[in-house]
Amino acid sequence: MIQVPDEIPVRLEDGFERIRREHRLPDDFPAPVLEEAAWVALVPRLDAEDLSDVPFVTIDPPGSMDLDQAVHLERLRGGYRVWYAIADVGAFVRPGGVIDTEARTRGQTVYLPVGKVPLHPKVLSEDAASLLPGALRPAAVWRIDLDADGQIMGADVQRGLVRSRERLDYAYIQAAVDTGTADGTLGLLAEIGRLRLALERERGGVTLPTPDQEVVHDDGGYRLEFRMPLPAEAWNAQISLLTGMAAATMMLDAEIGILRVLPRPRPDDLAKVRRVALALDVAWPDGAGYGEVVHDLDPKQAQHAAFLHESKVLLRGAGYVAFDGAPPSLAEHSAVAAPYAHVTAPLRRLADRYATEVCLAVAAGEPVPSEVRAVLAGLPDAMSATGRRAGAVERACVDLVEAFLLRDRIGQAFEAMVIDVDERRGGGQVQRLDVDERRGSGQVQLLDPAVIARCDGDLPLGERVTVRLTQADPASREVRFALA
Repeated sequence: MIQVPDEIPVRLEDGFERIRREHRLPDDFPAPVLEEAAWVALVPRLDAEDLSDVPFVTIDPPGSMDLDQAVHLERLRGGYRVWYAIADVGAFVRPGGVIDTEARTRGQTVYLPVGKVPLHPKVLSEDAASLLPGALRPAAVWRIDLDADGQIMGADVQRGLVRSRERLDYAYIQAAVDTGTADGTLGLLAEIGRLRLALERERGGVTLPTPDQEVVHDDGGYRLEFRMPLPAEAWNAQISLLTGMAAATMMLDAEIGILRVLPRPRPDDLAKVRRVALALDVAWPDGAGYGEVVHDLDPKQAQHAAFLHESKVLLRGAGYVAFDGAPPSLAEHSAVAAPYAHVTAPLRRLADRYATEVCLAVAAGEPVPSEVRAVLAGLPDAMSATGRRAGAVERACVDLVEAFLLRDRIGQAFEAMVIDVDERRGGGQVQRLDVDERRGSGQVQLLDPAVIARCDGDLPLGERVTVRLTQADPASREVRFALA
């Protein structure tokens, strides 16, 4: 999601409001939902072990209030122990209640640059259920033991009462690690995170080095910049990933649950991407997987940026699969290169709460509650529909910001990288251009400001070019360039 400052022009804010209306995002929760939320916030289910002595901390972007996860890391003889507390939304929200019914229509929190449309009322998501520092909170607490190489040796989950000690952000952690002052959990986060990233690479997992777009103040106005994620963000993501992998294994062994899945790339798509790598002089050693190829690429380089954009076809098609009985035929997420489940963001994603309830029951040796079992089959479709809506909103917001910030620069020239060229039609079907003739209209990524947009002309894929802005219309949210 594109990030903007707290204070933005009124016209831009009006544009975000129009996007909300176009995608029929709700303004607020119905009164019965708010009433139930206010009541359950006062009387959560607290039949859980007291784990408030575990010194958890949360790691989130500055200003975040919907804190799903808290972490504590320990060094063991010959390995590590990961304590991962996940907000126990099930301690407040009962399947079939009005909060749950509303959550099933929302599916997930939708983020806009100026606020969000939350999955749950704020009295829960930003207060009673959030793992805010200093507050005693119900949580689903994972305990995952790793060996000296970072491999999972065992995992368990139980309901517990936790108290986060501190709310940290990525910049703080990165600074502590870089200056050598990180100790305890912060030092181990870097240590375990690096081990897990190495294991991801070994098993063929994929983490794309893609930057975020940010709007920043500039001489009384605004500009767009690309921001590369900090290493601390990748380390923290690895804790979430290993928890999701442990949850998936637990559900597959019990033959009930819901997984996040991604099919392996089709052979013809993989062959095309290999040809793109050859055309762009991106090294693809014999025997290397896609994850190994992209691991060290620099999106600031034109050829690397083009390859990363073109190769995203290999990561399309992610979804959810629910099962109650024999495990599904597709049970792996190819980008994770392992079975994987969403369990670490229940304040923001509906599926996480239900997957967590399954894992809690399995770990306790109890039957999965019938009211949870009854909902599983319908979750993949609900998450798919709401995921498409969230993606469309994000794309519309990015397009709006780009058009708004470029609206007064029609006719100006910019330096850009060609990251995509159009498909052409032949033989009744769409075909990609051959590697020796990958030219045509397509997409360019400007070097400054951080904009990706359509461009007309005979564009050479993976090369730097000069382009001229021909259209920037905030009303239609369309930006277009032409080769200069």
